[in-house]
Amino acid sequence: MLHTSVIETSGLVIGYAQKGRERTVVHGSLQLQLYAGELTSLLGLNGAGKSTLLRTLCGFQPALGGQIRIKGRLLSDCSQEELSRIIGVILTEKTNAGGITAAELVALGRHPYTGFFGRLKAEDRRIVADSLEAVDMTHKSAAYISELSDGERQKVMIAKALAQQCPVIILDEPTAFLDVTSRIETMSLLHHLAAEQGKAILLSTHDLDLAIQMSDCLWLQEKGRDMMCGTPEDLILSGAFETFFHKKGITFDPLTGKLAAGKPACPIAVEGDLNTGYWVGNALIRNGFRPSPAEASGVKITCSGPDRITLQIPGRQTFGVHSVAELMEVVRMHRNEISQRAAFREEADKNE
Repeated sequence: MLHTSVIETSGLVIGYAQKGRERTVVHGSLQLQLYAGELTSLLGLNGAGKSTLLRTLCGFQPALGGQIRIKGRLLSDCSQEELSRIIGVILTEKTNAGGITAAELVALGRHPYTGFFGRLKAEDRRIVADSLEAVDMTHKSAAYISELSDGERQKVMIAKALAQQCPVIILDEPTAFLDVTSRIETMSLLHHLAAEQGKAILLSTHDLDLAIQMSDCLWLQEKGRDMMCGTPEDLILSGAFETFFHKKGITFDPLTGKLAAGKPACPIAVEGDLNTGYWVGNALIRNGFRPSPAEASGVKITCSGPDRITLQIPGRQTFGVHSVAELMEVVRMHRNEISQRAAFREEADKNE
């Protein structure tokens, strides 16, 4: 399937130009492409300029240089009315429209088509109903916004953007106020809508785990560095994540896709049952070790099931345990020996 680029930037410079002051450049020379049918997540530390980039792509603030093209046209050539039919925007702030129903809020998405008086025709009402159905909120269409949970409100806001019938939807931290299940549900919904409806969806987020799991493409933004773009897997395998998230006391483990506190951890081989192995790995990371597919330290954990786990330390007996808690007790008991073996292996590898 050929990629269809909906938004392209060339030499884009983003920032602020205030009267009587020198302009403030947040990021320069951005070469970006946003594709139809894909969910793209924008990641960056606070102050990296994520919101500035999103506002510039939406046309909410002018670029300081370069070009933005939407479906081949320069953004600067599009009127606000045209942009309202091309880009649907959902901002971070909570919705305070408590006195209207979900259906009435979604109907506001038809404003670019209904004119000044906002009178809905049969076709508009059908689109509103279809938009609510697409986010699984038909059963809440008559409920007041004030009666909805945060997750339900976010779904209604997404339905409103769908009712605009825009090829592009841009969201600024859509999961910021949501609980864990609502965050997963929202990201899954956005990925589904991108794939099923051919939307180009761009969102900013701090949720690294979900961004890696759900996104077709990631944009990694950091001040003073070129933007890094690609599939989550390619960025991880290329080492981009390890350099991007480099910060004192914080490391990114490409084997688990997680950030961890502390120095690079001592490796322990983990094999066997995938489910048990994953959670054994999670416990190892928390305790200062790193799950590895190879016997980098000579120490190996074999997972046959959640209650059948063995730990092998060369020169010692094989330890059989019946839970992850028991396993961690044994690992911590022999922490120094495991670390010494890993250091010895690492030194031997360097000398080969």
